[in-house]
Amino acid sequence: MIRVLIILTCLALVSLHAQEPATDSTNRPVLKALPIGGDDDITSQPLPDEVVSMPEETTAVVADETNETPAASTIDEPAEIANPPSAAASNAKPEGLEALRLQVFLDKSDFGPGVIDGRMGQFSELAVRSWNEVNGHPLDDWSAVTVAAKSAVPEPLVTVTVPNVATKWVNPSLPTKRSLQASAKRMSYRSIAEFMAERYHSDVPYLTELNAGVKIQKLKPGDSLIVPNVAPFEIEKLTGAKYEADAALSERHVVVNTKINQARIFEAAPAALVVDESEADTAPVPKTKANRALVASFPITPGKPQFIKFGTWKLLNMIELPYWRYDQQLLDTGKRSAKAINIPPGPNSPVGIIWNGTSRPGIGMHGTSDPETIGRARSAGCIRLANWDAIRLPNLIRPGATVEIR
Repeated sequence: MIRVLIILTCLALVSLHAQEPATDSTNRPVLKALPIGGDDDITSQPLPDEVVSMPEETTAVVADETNETPAASTIDEPAEIANPPSAAASNAKPEGLEALRLQVFLDKSDFGPGVIDGRMGQFSELAVRSWNEVNGHPLDDWSAVTVAAKSAVPEPLVTVTVPNVATKWVNPSLPTKRSLQASAKRMSYRSIAEFMAERYHSDVPYLTELNAGVKIQKLKPGDSLIVPNVAPFEIEKLTGAKYEADAALSERHVVVNTKINQARIFEAAPAALVVDESEADTAPVPKTKANRALVASFPITPGKPQFIKFGTWKLLNMIELPYWRYDQQLLDTGKRSAKAINIPPGPNSPVGIIWNGTSRPGIGMHGTSDPETIGRARSAGCIRLANWDAIRLPNLIRPGATVEIR
């Protein structure tokens, strides 16, 4: 996805009934979506140095795009990701196909490793630490999670077919000027390669690496492609839904850590345990205690330091396929004008494919047009996630949940 070269505002107007954007949207109502500050900051920031890395092995699989469960047939392993001997029994970080296997496992477990590319970067390391925390292992342990990945993900690669629906979500001629984008039917992908990369939680360079000899930029429906074996992000299934409160999910708590660029989702706090003091003095101290309250974690991009609003807020709304309000005067002066335009929904919208607004005006969690910049480029105010992670939020939290930014 392209990087937008201007600092845009997160102040958005979101569709009150965000329908499938393929229909005429001229008179559709919009809803103020709260955010302050744009989401396309081009200032690339290095990731913090406060974290760790990951494990390794080989094999690949073939699956049909229409079926999330891969078929049993195998394919040759791409030469680019050949591995050294397995180090699963040690505490070594994986490389090659074993690194990919671990990323796929973490992604399937809702501990997002960021862009899946077979490389153990900081977000993969953070995801391992989250998994270890939940399962009661030392945070810097690699052996347990590597063994679990080997068991759960026998085939980290699958071969899929480019679906026919891709053409409905791709527009190579999508304008880059906001004034022209306002007239577009939707903020589409600009290529089938981009469509397939986001569908499988990856990026175009990695798909190119996996598919030597394939002309990635000339893909068409029916073509075969080797991809990471994750549950695909099926954008065609989005309906513009508005999610309501839920008895259990609305009680959950999100902690957005702006120092390590990670959002962590917890169950509601359990009732305090009453312990007799005499028993507490003699009770053995466990070496490592599993934190079952942690249910998911994902990489994020926070706002610029001057725009971050630290504190605890309530999640107010969750809307798929939001419209985005673009106001140049607001960008230049901080004051609203009557000349704002509405940018249509779509994967290349600066707020991505879902908006999750909080009770703090100007702050929300949402998707992005540039997943490869998560954690590496500041937004002006909001909390950005990759679209494939952002769309999971309604299954993990609902309006009423608390969002703590620290």
